[in-house]
Order: sequence, then C-alpha cells, then structure tokens
Amino acid sequence: MRDAGPERASVVSLLRGGAPQHPAVVVPGAGGLRLSYADLAREVEASARGFAGLGIGRDDRVALVFPNSAEGLVMFLAAAWVGAAAPLNPAYREEEFRFYLEDTRARALVVPPVAAATAARAAAGDLMVIEATFDLDGRLVLESSRGGGEADSTAALPDAEQVALVLHTSGTTSRPKLVPLRHRNLMASVQNIVATYALVPEDVALCLMPLFHVHGLLASALSTLASGGTVVVPPRFNPFEFWSLIDDHAVTWYSAVPTIHQLVVSRGRDRPSGAAAGRSLRFVRSCSSALSPDLGRSLEEHMGAPVLDAYGMTEAAHQMASNPLPPGERVLGSVGLATGVEMAILDEEGKELPSGATGEVAVRGPNVMDGYEANPRANAEAFTGAWFRTGDQGVLDPRGYLTLVGRIKELINRGGEKIAPGEIDAVLMQHPAVAEAVAFGVPHRTWGEEVAAAVVLKRGEPAPGAEVSAGKVGEKELMDFCRQRLADFKVPRHIHLVDEIPRTATGKVQRRSIAASFESP
Repeated sequence: MRDAGPERASVVSLLRGGAPQHPAVVVPGAGGLRLSYADLAREVEASARGFAGLGIGRDDRVALVFPNSAEGLVMFLAAAWVGAAAPLNPAYREEEFRFYLEDTRARALVVPPVAAATAARAAAGDLMVIEATFDLDGRLVLESSRGGGEADSTAALPDAEQVALVLHTSGTTSRPKLVPLRHRNLMASVQNIVATYALVPEDVALCLMPLFHVHGLLASALSTLASGGTVVVPPRFNPFEFWSLIDDHAVTWYSAVPTIHQLVVSRGRDRPSGAAAGRSLRFVRSCSSALSPDLGRSLEEHMGAPVLDAYGMTEAAHQMASNPLPPGERVLGSVGLATGVEMAILDEEGKELPSGATGEVAVRGPNVMDGYEANPRANAEAFTGAWFRTGDQGVLDPRGYLTLVGRIKELINRGGEKIAPGEIDAVLMQHPAVAEAVAFGVPHRTWGEEVAAAVVLKRGEPAPGAEVSAGKVGEKELMDFCRQRLADFKVPRHIHLVDEIPRTATGKVQRRSIAASFESP
C-alpha cells in the first residue's frame, strides 16, 4: 500500500503532506479532537480497509452525510481512496436525499450515529448504511447495517484517473447536473491554491465553509493538508466566537462567502484589543459569491489583513482565479488573475474576444472536469473544444484581471434589451443605506420580463414592512437613486425590502429562485 507513484497522483498523498506529529485537523470546543498527520493517516487507512472489506471498490460511490467534523473529513479521504466520495448536505429533506442517493448511484451511505435519521430513512434498505464515530480512544469505528466485513489489508491505491469526488451543481436548472472529479482534478486544484497563497506548514486555516462542497473541502481543508499545515474545523459558524478561534489557534487565514464576512464585520464582537489580537492573520479569502468593494474595504480594515477575492466553481474543482498576495495588486471588484488555468472571454459563437470586451468566461486546465456525467446535451452546451464555458459573463482587462458581470442565464430580457442584473446590484450598493442588493427579472405580459430587486437595509433603517417615516429610506427613494444612475429600462419597477437575501448552502445567490418568491408586477 505504499506505491509512491499512484499516491502522489491522488488525494492519498495528502496524508503525508505534513510531519507525522504536526497537527493536521483540530476540532475546537468541548469534546473536540486533535489529529496529527500520523493520526489522520492511520484513521483514513483503517477506514479505507474497512470499506474495502465491505466490498466497496473503485467504481462504487459512497454517500457521506456529515456536519463539519473530523469524521467527515476522514470519511471523505477513505471513500476517495477505495471508490468515490459523494458528500451530501445534512440539511436535505428525505425526498432530496432519495434523489441524490439515486442520482449518484451510491453503494453505501455513511452517517454519524446521531442526527442523520432522515438520510438513513431515504436509504430505505436499498443501500448499506454505515455509522462512523470516534471512540474514547480516539479511533474511528465503522458499524455497517449489514455487518460483516473484515478489514482488507490490500485496499489498492487510487490512480490519477479514478473518480474521487462526485457533486451536483447548484445552478438554476431544474435538475442538478452531476460533476465527477478525478484525483488529478483535485490534486491540480489544491496545488494551484497552495501556490496562489504560498501556503506552508506553519499556516493554520479556519474552515468556515461546509465540507460537502468544494469551497470548504478543497480551498480550506485539502489545500491546507497539501501544504502540511493545520486546518481548524468548528462544527458550525458562530460570528461571536470568531475572534476567539482566530486567537486561540493562531489562525493565519480563512476563506468564506461574503455573507460570513458581513456577519463577522457587523455582528461579531469588536476585534479584541492587545498586541496579539488577530495578529496571526496574514490574509483573508473570499469566494463563491460577489464581494462588493465596500464590504471588501470594510473587511480589510476590520481584519488588518489583505482580503483576496477569488473565483471558483464545482466543475473546475473550485479555484480558477484569485487576487494575488501582496506585493501583487489587489483590484477591488475583480476576482483577480487566472490561477493554474488558461482563461478567455468567448462570444456566442465560441470565438475569443479581446481584452475589455464582455462575453462568457471560459477556462481550460488540469483541474477542470472532463464533462458532466451521463448528460451529453449539457456537455455540448458547456464545452467549445477544450474550453469549458462557465455560464458567467465577464471581462478581462489588459493585465488579465477578471471582472464578473453576471450569469448569462440570469440576464434580464426586457423587450429585447438584455440587462445584466449585476450592474443594478452595483448601483443599489452605492446607496449609503443599502447592505445587500440583488436584482432579478420577473415575468411581464408586455415586456416579457421586468426588472425587480430585493434589498437588505443597513441596521438602523426601517424594518421591512414597517411604515417609512420622513428621512428614512424606502422603495421610492431607492428607485429614484437608480433612475439618476441607470437608463430608464434598467431601473427596478419594484424593490422589495427584506430581512435577508436567500442563499444556497454554499452561500450563492440564485436570482431566479428569489424571483419566484415574489409576485409578477
């Protein structure tokens, strides 16, 4: 089980990323856990042998339903060793679990002993259900609903072409597309991330994003292991505990969506005083949703560290671009420079456009998937030659910095005028009372679509639904504000004041889902 060639080409190599006694994974709090690289390697290898003993092999998918935890990370690495891991969101309902288990063709379902009854019911005897938990001696124990299975001492190492991870897209289509990512895709991605942020064994990452998606799994966890560093994995995000986690564990960086950054800035307690308070931070990463320039500036001031906006998606095993570390230039409003991929802007016919022109962002590189599983129509739409078309509108400046404009499928078509909702978001965000804004199209019997927006006001402004008193911001003032800055056909005809903007589990805004929750004008 020590064939160095295949190991280097797979996520199994991450188990040897750090010194044996160096901390690899730390779960803080009461009942927390600390695993060295030697501990992690031992538990992953034992679990991989356990899976193999239960008959799980290269072509099998293992569904995982775990909150952020050491168990979840060990199970991912073990499942990817013998077959392919299929992490699922623990918040799914039974019907959702049933769909994802069937669509991934899972052979087994692995859950913690408690809090996964819904997923286990969805399995309904069709799948092998395995419970995984650490015992009092710090050893991970697997218990199968079908019993049996001696640990297999000959579990074969995966090769670069083996599928390691299967995930569904979280896009706006009615049926999610299945993305198979091979070991070579994952390893290319984590190596790109390590290089982009100059990660070293002394780094400590705070994992605030869920491990059942690529942002938390690839950017925070696997990239840290690839660098030989330490990843701190709290079970859940609590803004009021943020600074104590930073200081207690000497965290050097973290990555999150703008929603979490906003909570840290607005709801977390003030940065503690003292020479050591938060001084370990060397950068903050933002990804998976648009970071407004205002929030970027506020976050950088609050953190006392550079904030690096990045660009990633499931189909590219996460990262495709990032603003660079100092002394490289950080460009507010841009997601930075291509990292480990070639990047181009394509027109509708698939021809490359010059810098400064707006079109569809396309990438190609070793981290990009080969194609959606069993979906030739989606693949025909997504690929132009070797270029993967992201579905995002963007523009590259002459230096190669990418600015995203919006999702092509989310363009608002008002009487033939194509409107990028991101442009309207940006104008609304310029209003001093606006904390968040999302524009979207809603059906209109004359124009086909009309422009609307959902807005979250900053604290101190009137609550949604409350009567707007003199001097307070309401729908009319915001519409007038837009009218002064946008062509009339782009001005929202209705602005909904809301408490929060709905998001997916990964922090993404789905404009069409938001639009569906409001009546047509």
